Amino acid sequence: MATKYERRGESKVCTMKIGPERRRFRRHEFDHRGVSVERFDGERRGGKIFGHLVDISAGGVRIRTPEKNVKADTQIRVRLELPSYAGITPFVASDGPSIQGRHEWVGWMTVRRVLKNEDGNFDIAGPLEDMQEMDRGMLGLYLSTQPLAA
Repeated sequence: MATKYERRGESKVCTMKIGPERRRFRRHEFDHRGVSVERFDGERRGGKIFGHLVDISAGGVRIRTPEKNVKADTQIRVRLELPSYAGITPFVASDGPSIQGRHEWVGWMTVRRVLKNEDGNFDIAGPLEDMQEMDRGMLGLYLSTQPLAA
């Protein structure tokens, strides 16, 4: 992003050149919904709650967690379970004879950022690595009905 100042009369005007959007997918706020994210350990249900979803896109998530030992450039296996919204399920199950909607996804998240909050919790963010394109597309459709993050 380049900033250039020009003089017009007596006032100083700032003109900015904004480069291309860095993100591939738009972020959507989920902090107000209280959606839990589990650290997946191989069990179908009842895994350890890792944190709460702050925002999500079709490409990645930001999670607020009390865990202090999370480092950048590590991978965490997570389980996301999102409710249906406007009649749309966030993921699809294509392993049977027909394609059906589903509410949960299990896969790897690569931690790119770790930021400590004022309340002592940590915000970790990163991409969802092994999501199939059909799931990513369905999640994008699902999120298109949600409010955008700032």
